[in-house]
Amino acid sequence: MRLGAMADALEAQRRAPEVHELSFEERFGLLVDQEWTARRGRRLARLLKEARLRLPAAPEDIDYRTPRGLDKSLLRTLLGGDWLRDGRNILLTGPTGVGKTFIACALGNAACRQGFRTRYYRVPRLLGDLEMARADGSYPRFLGRLGRVDLLILDDWGLAPLTAPEARDLLEVIDDRSMSRSTLVSSQLPVENWHSTMGDPTVADAILDRLVSGAYRITLKGESMRKVIADPRTKQLGAQA
Repeated sequence: MRLGAMADALEAQRRAPEVHELSFEERFGLLVDQEWTARRGRRLARLLKEARLRLPAAPEDIDYRTPRGLDKSLLRTLLGGDWLRDGRNILLTGPTGVGKTFIACALGNAACRQGFRTRYYRVPRLLGDLEMARADGSYPRFLGRLGRVDLLILDDWGLAPLTAPEARDLLEVIDDRSMSRSTLVSSQLPVENWHSTMGDPTVADAILDRLVSGAYRITLKGESMRKVIADPRTKQLGAQA
C-alpha cells in the first residue's frame, strides 16, 4: 500500500510511552498526518527536480530592501498562485544582474510548492532542444510535454535575434499554452523591443498577442545585485537591519 511513512510513525509511537495516553483517533490522526506530510514532501522534491530551476531561489529569500522597482504587494500576490490557476502570464524585464532570474526561479519554486508542474528554460537552450527534436522525429512529443507544463519559464528572451524558423518554433510552444497554461518570460529588453528581435513580423505579432494580453508586468531597474552584494556599505546596512 506504500504507507512507509505511516509505518515508521507507528513504530515511533510504539517506542514512545506517552503516546499511549492519547485516544485511538488522536494516534491515528498523527499517523495520517505523517503519511500526508511525507507524500507532499516527495511530490515537491519530484516537481522541483522536473522544474530544473537555474537557481535554488525560495520566495522567503527575495530581497525587497534593495531599491529596484520591485512591487512587494504585487509579488506577494503572484506568489499566492492565482495567476497560474487563471492561466495568465508574467513578463519580467530589467537590466543584467538586477535579479530577474532569481525572482523567476522563486516564482517557479512557489508554483512547485502549490503542486504546479514547472519547467525552466533559457531560450537559447530551448531553441536548441526544439531543433534537435525536429531532427530526430520527437518534435510533436516534445511540444506535447511543454504544453502540459503548468508554468513554463523562458529566461534570457531576446539575447540574440531569432531566425524565422526559431520564431515559428516559439509560436508553436506559446500557442499550445495560450489561455490555459502560464508562461513567465524574462528579458533584458523592454517588451516594446521584442517585436524587432523576431525574424518574421507576422509571427512576432502572433507571439506577442498571446504573451502580452492580460499578462502581469514586472519591470526592474537599478544596479546589478552582484555589485550591491559586493558593496561593503550594503553588507553593513544588512547587518544593522
